[in-house]
Amino acid sequence: MKKNFFLTGLFATAMAGLTLTACDDDPSTGGGDGGDDDNNAEYVIAASVTASGNTTNVLVNAESLDEGTVTTINNGIVNDGATYWVFFKEQYLYALTYHQGEAGGTRSYIMDASGELKKRSAEFNVKRFTTYGIYDKYIMTSSTGDGPTEWNDENGYTPKVFLLSYLDPAAETFTTNDTQNKAYLSENFLGNGEYVTLSGMLEHNNKIYTAAVPMGLSQYGTKDQNGKWVLPGNEDLVKKESGGSNSSAYKKDELQWTQFPNECWVAIFDDATMTSKKLIKTDKISYAAGRNKSQYYQMIWAADNGDVYVFSPSFAKTMTDARQKTTLPAGVVRIPSGSTEFDDYYCNLEALTNGNSFLRSWHIADDYFMLLMYDRPLTETGYVANQLAIFKAGDKKLTYVTGLPSTDQISGFSNEPYVEKGNAYVTVTFNEGGGNPAIYKIDPATATATKGLTIEATQVSGVGKLTAAQ
Repeated sequence: MKKNFFLTGLFATAMAGLTLTACDDDPSTGGGDGGDDDNNAEYVIAASVTASGNTTNVLVNAESLDEGTVTTINNGIVNDGATYWVFFKEQYLYALTYHQGEAGGTRSYIMDASGELKKRSAEFNVKRFTTYGIYDKYIMTSSTGDGPTEWNDENGYTPKVFLLSYLDPAAETFTTNDTQNKAYLSENFLGNGEYVTLSGMLEHNNKIYTAAVPMGLSQYGTKDQNGKWVLPGNEDLVKKESGGSNSSAYKKDELQWTQFPNECWVAIFDDATMTSKKLIKTDKISYAAGRNKSQYYQMIWAADNGDVYVFSPSFAKTMTDARQKTTLPAGVVRIPSGSTEFDDYYCNLEALTNGNSFLRSWHIADDYFMLLMYDRPLTETGYVANQLAIFKAGDKKLTYVTGLPSTDQISGFSNEPYVEKGNAYVTVTFNEGGGNPAIYKIDPATATATKGLTIEATQVSGVGKLTAAQ
């Protein structure tokens, strides 16, 4: 059985992650400049305690992540837990909860002038989401689902559309996109007949960069123009009956999973409406998404100099049919600063890792990125993501992180790293008997981890910082 070593709560995270913005003050991870005089801010830790088969979720404050111990006993705010904890610009903490195929739930918190966490009143049911991110004043979620039935074809099949939700933390409001607008059609998004889903959202130069992940042909797509989009020789890939389960469920007349595993598409949207876009493609890597069940993790990040790096774990190596397997290794390409096209940069990451791939990626500082690495190639069985590595993009150098506990002691990591002053803070959860979770500070320049704060809890799913209201 495969284990996901970053807590998924599903998963989780998101958007991803995260999904997320690419600066050190990344609001999605709660990162900030970490100034020494930030006396109005407190670290907030989302923890859970399991005893006698019951789990209690608690939000607790801490003054430091570098040392000491914080307890959940008679401390903090009891809550319902979350799939993702999103720290928005250090002002608002949002709980995003994934509910399989149903609408997601949200709650939010602020820190009052006295330094106490307070739950806000508004709760929303957002559209089902498979990824999320930050853009401008919004926390945005996205998935792909059925459009209006008025668009059904003669077979009664409904085309796929993008389902977007917008949370405005400051206004404490929630809106969705108008799926009656055909600009949100996901069908034939890339010109090959396949529908797509989106993976991650990077705010960069006032635009949204996201991976357009081809998903195969929907029922609507296989029938479009008398089967035009089914590649010759792939007719047997069209399902004769419905089957599968959960994220692998399929319907009769679907062609599940892409016929084009050896290419990567990036969609660059002009603004939050996501109705106007530019598409760019490279054949150096497979699609840019990490996957866990129905969650799609962000693989597009900006370095501090403005260069955008696009990572591919080559997840399509896990497909069962050779026609749908990628032959490309896990790798990374680049969109240089000031451009919206790929340049000739390419790095074969598997060549640096004895053939191993990765589940997640994050920008940390400068051109340093952190990867959650699998312990063996995706072409083998039983792989687990239980190691961290630092990739310095400019040097095309990958270094595994030292100073962490041994992999046989680790049961998991927190969903997202918290970034401060160019360092990444990651929570390690231990196997039974290994002690309480502990936060480790990772210096990307040396790829070394140093033990910091211990949390008296069973698991930790989120860490960030909130600034007290004035």
